[in-house]
Amino acid sequence: MGFTELHLHLEGTVDRETVRMLDPLATREEVDRVWGFSDFGGFLDCFKFTARRLRGPADYALVTRRMIESLAKQGISYAEVTIGAGVVQWLGYDFDSVWRAIREAQREVQKTIPVEVWWNLDAIRQLGADHVMEIARLTAKYVGDGVVSFGVGGDEVRGRASEFRAAYQYARDAGLRLTAHAGETDGPESVRSALDIGAERIGHGIRAVEDADLLRRLREERIPLEVCITSNVRTGAVPSLAAHPVRQLVDAGVIVTLNTDDPGMFGCDLAGEFRIAAEVFGLSAAELAQIRRNAEEFRFGHR
Repeated sequence: MGFTELHLHLEGTVDRETVRMLDPLATREEVDRVWGFSDFGGFLDCFKFTARRLRGPADYALVTRRMIESLAKQGISYAEVTIGAGVVQWLGYDFDSVWRAIREAQREVQKTIPVEVWWNLDAIRQLGADHVMEIARLTAKYVGDGVVSFGVGGDEVRGRASEFRAAYQYARDAGLRLTAHAGETDGPESVRSALDIGAERIGHGIRAVEDADLLRRLREERIPLEVCITSNVRTGAVPSLAAHPVRQLVDAGVIVTLNTDDPGMFGCDLAGEFRIAAEVFGLSAAELAQIRRNAEEFRFGHR
């Protein structure tokens, strides 16, 4: 059985080599400068830099093929991948055309590479409740066509989850599972708000460690956290690798999964995340095996 990855952004799989393939006019020096970020704002700039070089359906198809090939090389047999549906709209593209290209590329590459891939569409939370509802309605169109879940990403400080209750209810009623980025750059209340609107998994969620009552709720409601260690260090969500709370979360009995988030931008892979958990944080072989089982148990997609 291969690894299971639950928190992975399609756009975030684009590495420096691929971005220069997409845009030959981007110099190595420019790309290296953009990739040299050390805080969340710099990461968002890198993400936008990459997104702007996805210039239509053919480019989305290209990165989909390269992503699935990379998953196979990492020993990942199952992945749930987030597409920034709100980003596609921001770029001015017809989402249905982009989606058809992604799905065609997926079917083609899966003829020879047996990686199971399901999709999560997410909205840009700082664009407000109307935008999030629009993306929820869009996501519902693809239930039964590879999309299993809906969520929100972006700046959690400027887009409170409590504003999106109606959109989450709409998505649930349409048959979608629910996730949300929370507790990455904002505090425990952001996680609590995401739970209150129905999120079944939390993307990141590391700031929950600051609130004992929230940790208890996560345990009792069996809500998994999609923890991304290298990501949190690179974006400055934690001040240093040693300060990452993954050990505390495991010790608190919270359901933890390990993930890469944006491996093309962070220069990481899933096996490396497990090595860090073992070598830096002292997680035992039994604990790491349980983390792998957590990802398998709490995945949304089933054939």
